[in-house]
Amino acid sequence: MKVGIDGTPLTVPTGGVTRYMIELRRALETAFPQDQYQFLSDQPVARRPDWPTGWTTPPPRSFSRKWWLLGLPLTLRRERFDVFHGTDFSVPYWRTCPSVLSLHDLSPWRDAGWHIGADRVRQRTPWLLRLNRASLVLTLSEAVRREAINRFGLQPDRVVAVPLAAGSGFRARPRDPRTAPYFLSVGTLEPRKNLPFLVEAWREVWKRHRVPLVLAGRRREDGPDFSPEEGLILHGAVTEESLYDLYCNALAVVYPSLYEGFGLPILEAMQSGAAVLTSLDPAVTEVAGGAAWQGDATDRAAWVEGMCACITEPTRVAQWREAGLRRAREFSWQRTALETHAVYEEARRRG
Repeated sequence: MKVGIDGTPLTVPTGGVTRYMIELRRALETAFPQDQYQFLSDQPVARRPDWPTGWTTPPPRSFSRKWWLLGLPLTLRRERFDVFHGTDFSVPYWRTCPSVLSLHDLSPWRDAGWHIGADRVRQRTPWLLRLNRASLVLTLSEAVRREAINRFGLQPDRVVAVPLAAGSGFRARPRDPRTAPYFLSVGTLEPRKNLPFLVEAWREVWKRHRVPLVLAGRRREDGPDFSPEEGLILHGAVTEESLYDLYCNALAVVYPSLYEGFGLPILEAMQSGAAVLTSLDPAVTEVAGGAAWQGDATDRAAWVEGMCACITEPTRVAQWREAGLRRAREFSWQRTALETHAVYEEARRRG
């Protein structure tokens, strides 16, 4: 089977979709070496040092200015692709081969203020779904699968949930005794991550216990902008190696997101042996599986209490760490690859 994968999200150096695409392709090529997988994009994508030799994104040969309407369909037909995977809310208007459309979440439709540049997605994706441009729709959680079926009126057998996993590089190891305790928040700095709320809650904790808060992630154009203050550490975008260290040495990972399609940092933290404090969002609850402390994303007092418990009750933290490690073992990129490949095969069968 020859599969084309939308490589456009790779123009952004970090983020959940970027990591998803790289880990998925690696796992697919390991599990199905007889298949061919190719990133396709009308925009230049820089090679990354850790990519295998064959991973390239060749420039389009024609109609690059009308990529989704003409350029991509012609490329899929000319190169005889069996399936196209639209990894970021889009598939071609002109269907020249079966396609799978990924709906990572429904945040563009839940709150327009969460995405200042998502007008095109908000308008285009519902039409692609109504016109059956995608053979199947892929979500990352059952919570978003149900939400997509209800919002867009999709037939349940057209929507499949396939969970993600933490990368193999995330492994538990003892905390470095030379590192002072800190709380860690990982993810793009954007509105729905609820970071101003987190910083306000942390300030109360800081007054009592002087434990810093580290924010690791690139700031999106519409994301919150924090002024420097004592105890608040802004790391910006970090390398994967640095991220491993941050997870392993954190007192706890705090993730009060208002809405998620999955919540990959939760699994990465758990697999690294970190205790996790997170919100009651349905997809996050599904991923956490009872192995994390959870609180209402608008209840500041509850979050202050939860963070303080990480400092004053080490036994509870140890229990969260152990529960998280057990939960993370239930996910793997091999499983993700096998289930995604089955979706590709079903898309081919439906034609």
